[in-house]
Amino acid sequence: MKVYRLILCTLLLAWAGMQQVDSQNKLKEENMQYNPLTPEEERVIVHKGTERPFTGEYVNTKDSGTYVCKRCDAPLYRSDDKFDSHCGWPSFDDEIPGAVKRVPDADGMRTEIICANCGAHLGHVFTGEGFTPKNTRHCVNSVSMKLIPAVQKQPAGKPELKKAYFASGCFWGTEYYFMRAKGVVSTAVGFMGGHVEHPTYRQVCQKNTGHLETTEVVYDPKETSYENLVKLFFETHDFTQTNGQGPDIGPQYLSCIFYSSPEEKQIAEKYIRILTGKGYKVATQLRPASTFWKAEDYHQQYYEHKGTTPYCHVYRKIF
Repeated sequence: MKVYRLILCTLLLAWAGMQQVDSQNKLKEENMQYNPLTPEEERVIVHKGTERPFTGEYVNTKDSGTYVCKRCDAPLYRSDDKFDSHCGWPSFDDEIPGAVKRVPDADGMRTEIICANCGAHLGHVFTGEGFTPKNTRHCVNSVSMKLIPAVQKQPAGKPELKKAYFASGCFWGTEYYFMRAKGVVSTAVGFMGGHVEHPTYRQVCQKNTGHLETTEVVYDPKETSYENLVKLFFETHDFTQTNGQGPDIGPQYLSCIFYSSPEEKQIAEKYIRILTGKGYKVATQLRPASTFWKAEDYHQQYYEHKGTTPYCHVYRKIF
């Protein structure tokens, strides 16, 4: 009898735990703030419609960058995984790990793909067609995505600039060093990596938006390189600290490189290996770049206007 009671108690506790998880997931979905959608975007993303073939914005584009969810800005696909299947919709043979969820389609035959973060309908996935060595085709509606370009287009006659994104604690100090680096054209501070649209500094300080304080670096690749920027990033903060940066403690102050292409990721990984070989325990995260939300004006070029120097960022040569 005691054994049966023990089993019953165990089952009841497990059921209660499942109910709590379901409630937490529902609360998260209710509190998640989504981007506003046009009627056509809502038809596809919310009501699982399909855009007409060969009409989508990204069917033929070959621009480099990261494709993110139109509804929640979560990174979904990299441009390097895009290929031309001549099916009328953008096709990818791989997704960013953990970004896309597969579920049985209502027709009982196909497999639907949805954004793992917000559940937005993306399209369908097919295997065994032999288009690429990965033998997988994510057939995605253009209207379900937006492309975050890796390269900033410039008017004719002007140099083609690139953008890079770094988080290393208080963005005032991060920007201080990057804005003085050779080849850097401009900088801005803001937020990246979270789920809140148009976050304010006050919201991010509450530590529940998922955003990191981030510096956007616009640079001329003819004057400097992404590799030089990565080295400067590591040489101007404590990349071994796991809970913030210096006296600034919290998830918004973590060390992170937001990469916009596989090449950028490879360079970041290269220098993490170099640092590890030197005996450092690197805490820096690597994440795909998503929407950069610019912070309030009074945060921009803070130390330049104040006439002081950073309190938690110090340059020290490592490489």
